[in-house]
Order: sequence, then C-alpha cells, then structure tokens
Amino acid sequence: MQRKLNLMILSILLVLSPAWAQESNNKGVITASSITPPSQQQASGQSQAPAVPVAAPVAQAASKAEPQATPQALPPAALAAATAPSLTPLEAEATRYTLGPDDVVAIQIQRHPEFSGTFPVNLEGKIQMQFAGDIDVTGLTKKELADKIAKLVSNYVINPEVDVTILEYRSKYYLVIGEVNRPGKYYMRSETTTVKDAIVEAGLPMVSAAMRKCSLITPAKNGKVKTKKVNIYDILYGGNLNKNIEMRPGDTLYVPATVMAKTFRVIAPITEPVSSAASAQTGLDTLNTRPTTTGRTRY
Repeated sequence: MQRKLNLMILSILLVLSPAWAQESNNKGVITASSITPPSQQQASGQSQAPAVPVAAPVAQAASKAEPQATPQALPPAALAAATAPSLTPLEAEATRYTLGPDDVVAIQIQRHPEFSGTFPVNLEGKIQMQFAGDIDVTGLTKKELADKIAKLVSNYVINPEVDVTILEYRSKYYLVIGEVNRPGKYYMRSETTTVKDAIVEAGLPMVSAAMRKCSLITPAKNGKVKTKKVNIYDILYGGNLNKNIEMRPGDTLYVPATVMAKTFRVIAPITEPVSSAASAQTGLDTLNTRPTTTGRTRY
C-alpha cells in the first residue's frame, strides 16, 4: 500500500515538473532583465531606448510649427513718407511751386534734343513746344508738367524720359513798401512766404519805421481789400513767431513811418532855405578872406 502511494506521487511529480520548470524559467528571465544594471546591458550589447517624455517632442514640434509674428503694416501715408527721398529746402519749394505766366522752364528729353530746350511761359500760361504745339502749364508742378509732356511726345518717341527744370520764378511775387532799406517787388519760390522772411529780404526796417503798426494788405477778386495788423518788432526782436503771418502772391507789406519822422519830413522843406542861408553865412565868416584895415589878408 505504501508502495502504491509512492508511485502515485512520483507520477504526479513527473507530470507537473515540466510546467514548474517553464514557470521558473520565465520568472528567472523577468527577474534578470529587471535587475540587470544599464552598464551591464550596454556591455552585453543590449540596447535600451532612453526614457524620453512624450510631451517634450510634441511641445518642440508645436513651437517650431507656430508661425512667427509678422510686423504690422504701415499706413499708406506713413509708408510714402518713409520711402520718399529727402529733399533740400530749395528742391522742396520747387516741387510745390505751380507754374504761371512769366516763368521760364527747361525741358530735357533724353536722346531727343529736337524736343528739348528752354521755354518761357507766355501771359496766357502756355509754352510753345515743337511738334506738341501750345501746352497749358498754369497751375502745374514740375512733375505734373513732365507727365503731361511725356503723354504728348509719346506719339513720336517710344517711352520718353522727360526732365523739367524751373529756371526763373517770376509768376508769383509780393511787395514790401514803406520804411525799409530795400523796398520793392520780390519774387516767390513757393506758394507762400512769411512776414519775417519778407522783411529780411527787404533789408530790415529803418530807424524811422513804426514797426508795431505795420499792415499786410491782401487784394481780393471782388475788389475788397483785406488788411491785417502786423507787429514786426515782436516778430524780429521779441521772438514771437505766433504773429509771423503767411503772405501769399500779390500781398503787400506796408511799414509806416513814426510820427516824429513824418513831422520832420513836413518841416524839412520849410527849414531847408533858412539852414542853407545860415550855412552859407557861416561859411563866409569862417573863411574871412576880406582884407583888413592894414592892407593884409587874414587867413
């Protein structure tokens, strides 16, 4: 009986031993791989992928894919001002200047001297150009005139390059009269000028000028005249540029004389004969070339 029991246990062990061996082997592999240090794995040729967070590549890709902010576009006026070439004051005045009668312009068309030349503007505000006829230039700037001539000449020339230069500015002027050193007519290189520039151009006021009582006279088409009071003393010597009024073509700046100067000019013709006779008498007494009683001439 004991023998049969032993045989039964032995047969059960023989049947279960392969399963136990396979389970123990599996556990051994898992245990070995789990406890093997990384240095031994690299030495044995085993490669293990580094543990990299998944969020890092996604964040990097997102940052690379994100478009960069573009600079804000400038308004058209600001862009034109930024890209426009800088001009000298004289060039700027010539650019704003509009042509009129008595002006003189020089027109140059490259590679075509037969169209080029110097052209005065007649009293009708026109220039006479060969092949193009009479061209009305009144109120046009240099650029506008160049564009107009280019269109007219394009019937004879392919892609004409036109350059216009103003040689004489004579269509716009102002007057400065009264107590100034150089009264007269002055031509303008722009559409406006200032009282300060006009009085400096006229040689500054004289000593007899009433600088605080000047007048700016502006004519009108309806025959009515507009008059503004101007204090030249505050503008020139006080530095108050708020009173520096703009002058337009046809304006007249009048600088009157003081009361003392007017009074002296009234009495001067009356006193002049008396002063002349007194000076003549004083001259005879001074020379005193009459002979004395002793017959000698006293000098």
